[in-house]
Amino acid sequence: MEDRLRKLYVHFNAREADAVLAALSPDVDWPNGWEGGRVHGHAAVRDYWARQWAAIDPSVEPVGFERRPDGTVAVRVHQVVRDLGGAVLADEEVTHVYAFAPDGLVRAMTIES
Repeated sequence: MEDRLRKLYVHFNAREADAVLAALSPDVDWPNGWEGGRVHGHAAVRDYWARQWAAIDPSVEPVGFERRPDGTVAVRVHQVVRDLGGAVLADEEVTHVYAFAPDGLVRAMTIES
C-alpha cells in the first residue's frame, strides 16, 4: 500500500491528474483543502485540482506511513505551497488519512493538522 500511495504523490506533484484519479473510486470523497469543504467523484476532484493548480503551486512529499486499526492509512506529508511567482505561502507537515474500497481504490481522504 505504501508504494501505491507514494506513486499518487509523485503523480500529483507532476500534475498528472488522470494517473491519480485512476487510483481513486469513481465516487471518491475528497477534501477541498484549499477552498474548504469536500468534493465527490472524479469530475469534481479534477475540477478542484484544475482551479487549485491555476492559482497556487502545491508540492506534497510523504515522510511517514501508519496503518491504523480501522484499516485506514495515515500518511504524514511535508507540504510546501507557493504562489505562481514562487513565493512560499505555506511550509508545514500535515497528515492525510486514506480509506479504501474493497477493490483497493481510495474511497476517501481526510486531512488532519
